[in-house]
Amino acid sequence: MTARKSGFIVGAVAGAGVACAALAGVGMRMGTAGAAEAPAVRAAVAGAPAFAPPPGAPLSFADIFEKVSPAVVQINVTSKASPQALRIPGLEGFDIVPRGQKGKPAPGQGQDDDGDSPATPKQQSAGSGFFISADGYIVTNNHVVADADDIQVVMKDGRELKATLVGRDEGTDLAVIKVVDPKAKGADFPYVNFENQAKPRVGDWVITIGNPFGLGGTATAGIISAYNRDLQDVTSSFVNYIQIDAPINRGNSGGPSFDIYGRVIGVNSAIYSPSGGSVGIGFAIPADIAEATAKQLISSGKVVRGYIGVTIQDFSAESAEALGLKDVKGAIVAELVPGGPAAKSGLLPDDILTAVNGTPVANRSELTREVAKARPGETIRMTVIRDGKPRTVDVKSGTRPAENALGLNDDDQDQDGGTTPTPDKPASQRVDSLGLTLGAIDPASRQTYKIDSEIKGLLVTGVKGDSDAGEKGLAKGDVLSNINGAPVTNVAEVNAAVANAKKAGRTSVLVKIIRQNRPVFVPLKIAP
Repeated sequence: MTARKSGFIVGAVAGAGVACAALAGVGMRMGTAGAAEAPAVRAAVAGAPAFAPPPGAPLSFADIFEKVSPAVVQINVTSKASPQALRIPGLEGFDIVPRGQKGKPAPGQGQDDDGDSPATPKQQSAGSGFFISADGYIVTNNHVVADADDIQVVMKDGRELKATLVGRDEGTDLAVIKVVDPKAKGADFPYVNFENQAKPRVGDWVITIGNPFGLGGTATAGIISAYNRDLQDVTSSFVNYIQIDAPINRGNSGGPSFDIYGRVIGVNSAIYSPSGGSVGIGFAIPADIAEATAKQLISSGKVVRGYIGVTIQDFSAESAEALGLKDVKGAIVAELVPGGPAAKSGLLPDDILTAVNGTPVANRSELTREVAKARPGETIRMTVIRDGKPRTVDVKSGTRPAENALGLNDDDQDQDGGTTPTPDKPASQRVDSLGLTLGAIDPASRQTYKIDSEIKGLLVTGVKGDSDAGEKGLAKGDVLSNINGAPVTNVAEVNAAVANAKKAGRTSVLVKIIRQNRPVFVPLKIAP
């Protein structure tokens, strides 16, 4: 299965082995102590094309493939079929293959022990992986093996070996499995080592090897397109992805990408694709992140990260202009976890976080990554702008909860599943400068929009469609809590805040909106 968002395709639980590709310097070893030497370039043969290859390009990738491909494996996973997979017709056979043929259950799968009712169907999915040790440890993607009941590894020579899950990390979409098949006892597996000495440049060649569409060991080639791609709204906040254009497709997930010297430079993880197939935009987890994650998974079965307990969003250039903080970048605190490390240390909502332990952060992803580097119990020094002035706040790091636990409070569904009625509109006033109509929060609107009793501000009862507020998604039922850091409880205070901003020569204000009891900062342009 795959999940889509904004044209991106990332692997889902069934491990449809979503397409992916990667990067980041990695030394190649084939079960020996030293790094492998760069393979010799095979001489051109008679009848070769007369034109010269691009500068630095090998005449062939064959030597590289022969050297490293034995360390790359196909991973076949059996798991319980998800309800979605059973409901959706026409699922691609290379992604999810229900056991049995033509819709019939496989032997022993179609009924329970007493023969009366159907048992839970099974589904099969495929991905890729590669050995990182002679004793059978394999790196792959978390989404390939997340819900696996059974894992089989297929070697290049055709051997099928049983493997077990060692550990997985949702935060980076990485996992480690290990071959445990008795048939492989004492085997010395070919493997590659992570090594980050020689990071390729944008434009350098890259070759990927994996299992697209379940076809087995397949090589494709392209170039490194870019570094530091931030896909935080699609995948992980902990990975600054490498972008490559080597064709990768479903089933390549978890497979390696190599440079022209046969060094692993990343783990294939996702593609951007409006069509579902490869369009030359793939993303890989850099080798340094993959190595550090794999080591933790092997040693303890999990990854431990620092945590301060804040909900944050990007502090954009428009937000900075609204507050008169030109050129300030970072993340703004929307809310604090009650009793969490940040709340105990004195961080406050509306604080703008600009650096962690002296390292500047330009957005929420960078801040999250820097905080995650801390060990639980360590002191994290946060550089903060509060009320327009810089200061530092020391926070004692906690332990970051699992990613799925962090998302439990993000349910935006009506609890009763019903339709939200339209309340009687309280007495409202228009604020033309912001394109909003605002009113008091009365008991009826609190019940209708499920606004917690402690939330203060003004209820948005109307939004002008062609205003900046309308274009940025403000809607009836939102609560306007403050403007430029100052709480507002009546329309006069809103107009005064707008007038002060205009007097200071600013063209926008930063408003805090409470929606479904969660704060969101939105810079709004002031209408003429």
